Amino acid sequence: MPFLDADFLLSSDPARDLYHRVAATQPIVDYHCHLSPKDIAEDRRFTNLHEAWLEGDHYKWRAMRADGVAEDLITGSAPAVDKFRAWARTVPHTLRNPLFHWTHLELARHFGIETLLEESSADFVWHEANRQLATADLSARGILARFKVELVGTTDDPADPLDWHAKIAASNCPTRVVPTFRPDPALKVSQPDRVQAWARRLADISGVATDTLPGLLAALEKRHADFGRAGCRATDHGLEYFADVECTDGEAATIWREAMRGTPATKLEAAAFAVRIMLHVARLNHAAGWVTQLHLGPFRDPNPLLARRLGSDAGCDTIGDARQGPGLVRFLGTLAAEESLGRTILYNINPADNALFAALPGSFQDGGTPGKIQWGSGWWFLDQERGMRDQMNMLSDMGLLSRFVGMVTDSRSFLSYPRHEYFRRILCELVGADVATGRLPDRRDWLDRLVIAVCSDNAREALGLNRPRA
Repeated sequence: MPFLDADFLLSSDPARDLYHRVAATQPIVDYHCHLSPKDIAEDRRFTNLHEAWLEGDHYKWRAMRADGVAEDLITGSAPAVDKFRAWARTVPHTLRNPLFHWTHLELARHFGIETLLEESSADFVWHEANRQLATADLSARGILARFKVELVGTTDDPADPLDWHAKIAASNCPTRVVPTFRPDPALKVSQPDRVQAWARRLADISGVATDTLPGLLAALEKRHADFGRAGCRATDHGLEYFADVECTDGEAATIWREAMRGTPATKLEAAAFAVRIMLHVARLNHAAGWVTQLHLGPFRDPNPLLARRLGSDAGCDTIGDARQGPGLVRFLGTLAAEESLGRTILYNINPADNALFAALPGSFQDGGTPGKIQWGSGWWFLDQERGMRDQMNMLSDMGLLSRFVGMVTDSRSFLSYPRHEYFRRILCELVGADVATGRLPDRRDWLDRLVIAVCSDNAREALGLNRPRA
């Protein structure tokens, strides 16, 4: 069977029909990513393939380190072409890693390059891709248009201005680009220098003093409203876990006051403080009709040597094994009891938590909003073929696949949009195989509706995209 042909990953007639006739035609609703709003506002033209493809890709960086590539050729000061050649040498060693598929899908879909990437083909790929990157079709907005990206939800710090979003909204950009409110820096009370600097920035942009807990909460509320006027539809939060504790206002106020004075919170204090802040933001989201996204489980910066040399967000994080259930149940239950639990998407990073995350939403649905509480798509270490299959199979077993909000890129690269194709092929393969083996009836009206819903309609509904723009 040819590699990466038109029927890649599709092994039955129903699967092929569902993908080519239905899934492939749907727009992309990329409600969680890390694309730069500045790049979209300026319709960035990429100078070279490294800039567009490798510059911020943690997945590739990890693979290169595992392959023995020197850090200078990954995140260091080596010339861009040398970094690309180092990646090309690594690609043949990624067989059976999802990067092998993604690399060749991205080369084929963006540049029409079907040559396998390796050391001997590196210079051809480099020059041909760079030639095409100079065209409008492969500018930031050109890529979004080519892949029919209907919405981009960027990830934005409440202390950052929203000027780039304002420029996008005032432009003729055909893709709707909205900010996503991510107040994670407020939780860094165990790192006083870091949280103090952030609190000053938040105070400056909100016009609200942040040296007390009431001030912090008021400033977050002010920025939440500002984000809403800019079209925000969701918040996003990355936590190792929810602590199974209650944190009173007095306790939280003390923790924040001490951090502002330079005293670091203990691990238990920081975890309790996070619960208090998260409840506040979740209540704001419920009132505004926003989605709360909870990315749970990563172990950040486990290698002190690499963290010291490279800083955070350098592709060094890993799967954590914190206990997720008790604190998450307490958090959702607190909100449900006071009738302030809004739409929520849960993402786990540890596959050992799959059953928990699949089953838990069913305990908090309200019988009025379809798919109100969701188990999100396979995330980070789980957004490959096995992870996606496992997630959709277990979701089908314990919930409703038909209400699933589907795939996000969670990417810093504009070239990552073929990952949606990858996901959609896997979705159609799963459903099609069930039809081919008699597990599902060959009702194309039902099957079409399911595929369209998971590819785009459910996300559109959850994000309220049918509502008028702010």
